[in-house]
Amino acid sequence: MPFHSFFTFFFFIFFLYPFSIQSPAHAISFVSPIQKDNATLFYSLTVYLKTPLQPTRLHLDVGASFSWVACDAGYNSTTYQHIPWASLLCDSLGHNLPCSVCFSAPSPSCANDSCSLFPENSVTRKIALSPALTDSLALPTSDGSTQGPPILLPGYIFSCSPSSLLEGLANNVTGLAAFGRSNYSLPAQVSNTFSVPRCFALCLPGSPSDPGVALIGSVGPYYFSPQKTDLSKLLVYTPLVLNPVGSTVVTYAGEPSDEYYINMTSINVNGKPIQKNSSLLAVDEKGSGGTKISTAVLYTVLESSIYNALTKAFVNESSALNLTVTDTVKPFGVCYSAADITVTRVGPGVPTVDFVMQSDNVFWRVFGSNSMVRITRDGGGDVWCLGFVDGGVNPRTSVVIGGHQMVDNLLQFDLDNSRLGFTSSVLLKGTTCSNFNFASTR
Repeated sequence: MPFHSFFTFFFFIFFLYPFSIQSPAHAISFVSPIQKDNATLFYSLTVYLKTPLQPTRLHLDVGASFSWVACDAGYNSTTYQHIPWASLLCDSLGHNLPCSVCFSAPSPSCANDSCSLFPENSVTRKIALSPALTDSLALPTSDGSTQGPPILLPGYIFSCSPSSLLEGLANNVTGLAAFGRSNYSLPAQVSNTFSVPRCFALCLPGSPSDPGVALIGSVGPYYFSPQKTDLSKLLVYTPLVLNPVGSTVVTYAGEPSDEYYINMTSINVNGKPIQKNSSLLAVDEKGSGGTKISTAVLYTVLESSIYNALTKAFVNESSALNLTVTDTVKPFGVCYSAADITVTRVGPGVPTVDFVMQSDNVFWRVFGSNSMVRITRDGGGDVWCLGFVDGGVNPRTSVVIGGHQMVDNLLQFDLDNSRLGFTSSVLLKGTTCSNFNFASTR
């Protein structure tokens, strides 16, 4: 469903029939479209915030602890509240959080004796010191196949942040939606408020013109057109791993990371393991090493020795397909002439890359649609480049799986069972992440 149709539906629901926003009488799940920005290639989703409710597009950050909205100017709502500093809620948000002192007129961004947070832009790693707020938020419901009427979450907690924190994000976003492991991420607040499973699924779109989908509070089904395929039945599971050390700019001793780490044990190219130092793939007691999933990076970032081994193996396997490397395009290190590569239903016909998990038969297969990036070079002549990036020596995390590798792969983050479910390209099933039915059942 095109995004303008989704917006038209919600304009009708929220502004013509506001009385339809009500509390659920039974267990439900929630849905939101995911948009890909054409300029930055980052992902965002739309929620409805304030009173009266307003569509609000937020940068999607799968590892962030709490959401924030730029509200230093033009934030108009009749239901926002500051969180008192001397309150149990403020204590629960973090250790020894600062107390706001304000010398301007009271506003969403200015209040004395209120609880303050440190919102962070995970792309630029910039932070701010900003007051914590609660306000009304609404999301449409879903049965896993279509979207239903929206339901209100009256006391949604987030940070009121300066507009300068938006630097590096898509131009049309006004904040960040946190999907990390914390108790105050968007999925956690939805789950805690409505007593639904602490589980969400993301299906990132490949095109800026057609949205993907976020499904919150449901373990399935997840139906996608045209065959109404339930992608939840295709999920393969691997345990989520807890990193004992936080990685935000402002961290607290003894607090684990809210990012999602998995136990990847090997990387295969065409089924053959690459050479690697296995210790790099494990998280140590200082929080270094391991593999995490991130929407803050566009392409998978690898520690240098892993990157060099992967590119060497990929070039060797590609030679059997009569592919010869050509001039590279930054930030990539391996490129081929587009004219030499055949395109299949799962993208360019190149060697497969497997992220192998806890056993040899549990792996996330990366086909050409997710391993390769098409680029038009100055002077003409398109190339396909291997979409992995050298992260240097001794990075904090050895493997960071980025947004491009997640496109058209359904990922289920099941915190109740501490596991990640994944599919190896929904393209194999004749569908895409843009084939969720956003048409209303009303």
